[in-house]
Amino acid sequence: MTAIIAPPEAVVSARDLVRRYGDGDTAVHALRGVSVDIARGRLTAVMGPSGSGKSTLMHILAGLDSPTSGEVSVAGVDIGGLDDTALTQLRRDHIGFIFQFFNLLPMLTAEENIVLPLKLAGSKPDAAWVQRVVDSVGLTARLNHRPSELSGGQQQRVAVARALVSRPSVMFADEPTGNLDSRTSGEILALLRDAVDMLGQTTVMVTHDAHAAAIADRVLFLADGDIVRDLGPSSAHEILATLEEVSGR
Repeated sequence: MTAIIAPPEAVVSARDLVRRYGDGDTAVHALRGVSVDIARGRLTAVMGPSGSGKSTLMHILAGLDSPTSGEVSVAGVDIGGLDDTALTQLRRDHIGFIFQFFNLLPMLTAEENIVLPLKLAGSKPDAAWVQRVVDSVGLTARLNHRPSELSGGQQQRVAVARALVSRPSVMFADEPTGNLDSRTSGEILALLRDAVDMLGQTTVMVTHDAHAAAIADRVLFLADGDIVRDLGPSSAHEILATLEEVSGR
């Protein structure tokens, strides 16, 4: 008898997402009815040509933008019915962010930047967990340095640690290697992969880089506001070929 393996639980679910900017003949259809589930403990990459809707999708899944129509749930909560205060609290409790340009506060040390989400939430940092996160990103010797004293790669390590420290249900990474050289990019990608494998951190990464997407468990391709390909683990060559195919639609 063949065992039936249940699919991984979805941390983020979206149904029939439409995002339209403007009206009439000048309306821009950024998303055209996208439905997707983001599985717990997996790394999902989102790719597509410029204007495909990938950033719009990430912003809506993360509660940073609202769909024109459709539904999104994060950690079992339908975010469409939340007011601004409740939505802010949901993002604080369940969502971590990593940005291309780091977005660190220049007057704070690396350590202060890392624990900032906890301080804003009024939570006392768990010293053991903070140390584990710091160790995992290799920043122990740089905690007292401010961003201006850190390299780009070190600043992004701080950003990764800041996103992990609150143990979010899902972490969104928006072009996390887009401002880094190839060697440093590889180090940051290894950190993201380790966060999934070692810490169980569900991660969604928007990227234009096939080598970055090659670390993912799943690669979604958008074109013209819809998901047009859905691949499992793939090589950079396979990803690039698929990206070229969907870009030429």
